[in-house]
Order: sequence, then structure tokens, then C-alpha cells
Amino acid sequence: MQTKHLVFISAFILLFSSILAAQSSVVQKYDSVAVHIAKEALGSNNSYTMLEDLCTKVGNRISGSPQAAKAVQWAMKRMQDLGFENVHLEPVMVPHWVRGPVEEAYLLLPSGQREKLKITTLGGSIATPAEGITAEIVEVKSFDELRALGDKAKGKIVFFNRPMDRTQFQTFAAYGGAVDQRSIGAIMTAKAGGVAALVRSMTTRIDDSPHTGGMAYDDSVKKVPSAAISTRGAEYLSQLLAQGKTVRIQLKLSAQTLPDVESANVVGELRGTEKPNEVIVMGGHLDSWDIGAGAHDDGAGCIQSIEALRILKKLGLKPKRTIRAVMFMNEENGLRGGIGYAAKDRPGEEHIAAIESDEGGFSPRGFAINDTVTYTKVAPWAPLLHSFGADRITLGGGAADISPLAQKGVPMIALSVDVHRYFDMHHSENDNLSAVNERELALGAAAMAILTYVMAQEGL
Repeated sequence: MQTKHLVFISAFILLFSSILAAQSSVVQKYDSVAVHIAKEALGSNNSYTMLEDLCTKVGNRISGSPQAAKAVQWAMKRMQDLGFENVHLEPVMVPHWVRGPVEEAYLLLPSGQREKLKITTLGGSIATPAEGITAEIVEVKSFDELRALGDKAKGKIVFFNRPMDRTQFQTFAAYGGAVDQRSIGAIMTAKAGGVAALVRSMTTRIDDSPHTGGMAYDDSVKKVPSAAISTRGAEYLSQLLAQGKTVRIQLKLSAQTLPDVESANVVGELRGTEKPNEVIVMGGHLDSWDIGAGAHDDGAGCIQSIEALRILKKLGLKPKRTIRAVMFMNEENGLRGGIGYAAKDRPGEEHIAAIESDEGGFSPRGFAINDTVTYTKVAPWAPLLHSFGADRITLGGGAADISPLAQKGVPMIALSVDVHRYFDMHHSENDNLSAVNERELALGAAAMAILTYVMAQEGL
């Protein structure tokens, strides 16, 4: 028995050593290629030039808007001009929500003072009556606290004031711990008998820039309007209420949801030279919210995907497998583009991986992979990304637009970046070109180009 055990251990060590040797040879094989890719990304500064063009010539791009339609044409022309193959549009029907010209909130104090509050309508909200809603506000930090109020919430504007947890090391975890107030706050308000929802903005930063974002309704309860208030405004309201003051707010919103509009995902690729029917998809979402310019969210991800293909083409690197860039439409308030792409029949094709950049154009730190087999294959390639600090390959994670592909068994990979500043800008007027660093943006594109090219050559 002991001899058999030793034989098994020896065989395992030999197998493990051969795997490491094979992966080490991959790093040696592509090390100089990786360096050339990163230098081309930095030296050309093409990522930033493209993002500037998108942000200034198109601007923000909410689904169904004329700007979103313009962005589709912009992306298609850009891919065509760069000489990508099979450039085309894949139509999808998308929601068409319009903010409208009126969104205002005034704080009405017992002293007779009337102070304007910085708010923004949440995406998908209904309008208030034309004369607005004037009501007392009641503050809660959890849905349990709201339920415990009982009848005390009836006829009130419910003020959800649970901050993102600043002690979280990962800002997306902090966001996840607070965003339910925004997404279903209106539903919970209606169930409690409230007349409107006012939600603290989803950011750790204390400022006067309110952050919008998607929210939902439940047809089983009355729809009530919903808006976000800036974090500074939220702190101020909370202080007034802590002093025992009765605080009333006059809220006016003019949003409306119009019939769905036809839009499209934009697709372009570098066709594989040996196994063209094995496809690696990479992309970001072309739509954004209608405030700011959508530079980080997700202009950056779209630009990085286009730039990754451009770099490979510029350097004459011809992938064995097809690398496809997809600019998804309608991630922010419907995910119609991601769902539509995954649902489309593509005879003979096999998606071997899907990669998305949707954490902003900050310094790349590596990739998060949801599939154990893919992680085991890719993780040893990390040294190829070490020179610019993007070599953290982790297990777990994902991204919205490629999640429908993941449901069909396609390995899902997300570009990981330094996200500590992301929620300073996210869904707000702060998300402009000036918030993006050109070198950080370029290196994200380089990381995606390196990973996709090696995958296209080595397979998964």
C-alpha cells in the first residue's frame, strides 16, 4: 500500500510540474508580445482620443435617446474605419425613459424657510403630479425599520438614509450593501403607504452631486415617484430630523416612460485564422445614464474593447481564434443588449470566453474569472501583466452584459481595476472625461488585448 501511495504522489508531482512547465513556456512565448502591446497602448494614446471623441461628439447615451442612436452609428463607423471584420449591428428593442425638464425639491422648515435640495430623478421613476407632492419626511435606514413604523409612514415621503459602508475594502461590496434602497425603495414606500421615496446617493463621497440609477416597480402596489438626494443633502436632512424638527419637502418630477425603441448592439471582430468558429467576446455597454458623459461608465469599457482589437491589428498579430468586440446597448436599465446577444442563434459558433470591462477606466489590477477550469488555465499567465501591475488573477466575479452568456456555460471574465474612486463618479454629473486618466485607460486596453490574444492562441 505504501509503495502504491508513493507512486501516486510521484505521478501527481510529475503531472503538476509538467503543467507548470507548460504554463511557464506560455509566459516566455508571449512576454515580448505583451511588452509591445502595452507600449503601443501607451505610446499611441488612442484610447483617450477615442473616449474624448465619444464624450464630446455624442455625450451621455441613455437607451432610446437620440444620443444613444448616435453612439451606435459612432461605434460602427469607428470599427469600420479601423478595418475590423464583420462589422454590423444586431438590433434590440430597448426602454425609453425620459427625465423631463422638471426635477426639484424644496425643504420647507417650520420657520417658513424654503431651501432647495440637490436631487436627481431615479431612472424609471414616474412623475409627480404637476403641482408636485408636498409632505412630511420620515427617515429610515432599513426596510425593517420602515415596516416597524406601521401607520406612521402613511402619507409621508420616505427618506432612505443607509450610507454605503466606508469600512468595506471593496467598494462594490459597499455599493451592494446599500443599493437595495434605490432599486426597490419605491416599492417598499408604497407598501408602507408613503407618497414618494427619497434615497441617499450611492457614493461614500460627501458632496452635492446626486447619483441616479435604476429603480423598479411592483404592479401589485401603487407606483410612487422616486429621487436621489446628494449625500450632503442627506446628512443635512438627517441632522434636522435628529433635532426633533418636523421637516416637509415639496417634490416635483416630470419623468415619463415612452414606448420601447429599436436600438442595436455594435459588433466587430478579428477573424480567427485557424479556428474562426471559436469566439472570444469582449466588450462594454455603450449606453449610459443621462447626466455626466458616461466616461467611466461605460465609455471606458467600450473604448478599451475597440482599442484592444486595434492594437492587435496594428501590430500584425493574427489570432487563431476569433476575437469579437461587442458594444452592448441598454445595460443600465434593462440589459436588453446582453440578453439579445446571448439569445441570438449563431450556427457553428462556440463562445469559449466572454470578457467585460465595466468598473471604470482606472488602473487595471487583473481579471476576475467565474469558472474554475478557466481560472486554472489563465492564472499562470499573470506574469505577462506584471510589468504594469495588472497581474491579480482571481477566482469569482462577473459582469452584467456577459452574464446571459455565462448562464449558457460560457466562462465569464471581468477586468478588475482600482475602484476606490469609482463611486465618486458613478451615475452622476462627475462622470466626465476629465475624471479619466489617459495612461490608466490605455493600460486597461492593453491588459484586455494581451489576455484575449493569448487565449485566442492557446485556447481554453
